[in-house]
Amino acid sequence: MTDDRAFLELALEQARLGRAEGGIPIGAVLVAGDEVLGRGRNRRVQLGSAIRHGETDCLENAGRLAAATYHRSTLYTTLSPCQLCAGAVLLYGIPRVVVGENRTFEASEGYLRDHGVEVVVLDLPECVRLMNEFIAAEPSLWYEDIGLDR
Repeated sequence: MTDDRAFLELALEQARLGRAEGGIPIGAVLVAGDEVLGRGRNRRVQLGSAIRHGETDCLENAGRLAAATYHRSTLYTTLSPCQLCAGAVLLYGIPRVVVGENRTFEASEGYLRDHGVEVVVLDLPECVRLMNEFIAAEPSLWYEDIGLDR
């Protein structure tokens, strides 16, 4: 749990950076053993991207990796993954996902578990606070990010 918390703190740093850049505060890190392979944050706003969620940005920043590397990795994310990011986890065979919080959003944890992925939810108050503040300040941007028309 201590390592999970420490690596989740790195994802939180990414989330804070993303928010400071005017984006959506979701961060992620990919770790194998004790080595951080990649870091990322939701950069849909910053890059004008349709798919640069925190997790996909992290995977892109990690670069091409051998399948065996993914198969021994953990993806840490400040918010429960959406379907797009869950698909990337399954595509690359990442066996474990550690989630900062799933109170403000949860769409794929059961799907991941059904496909053999270990999902650990830490339920960190800082992750909840960060997302609640963002959603209150920018509801239309939030709904755009999760694909809802409101």
